[in-house]
Amino acid sequence: MDILVFKTSVQNPGHIQQVKHHLNSIGGVIKWNFDLDDSDNILRVESVNLSPRTIESALKNAGCYCEELPD
Repeated sequence: MDILVFKTSVQNPGHIQQVKHHLNSIGGVIKWNFDLDDSDNILRVESVNLSPRTIESALKNAGCYCEELPD
């Protein structure tokens, strides 16, 4: 299992609702959560064999900025 961490533009629970479907539809995602108290609005994704680009693309398709953070 991998844990991927991203900086996002998701700022509130309404934004989370906008991206929820996109994240839930990605195969390989086990669980995800946002930390909106962090200045980078962190998204953490637990996954199996999933490219970070897949998550970035899904959020961009939902109209949000998303960039993987280095380990």
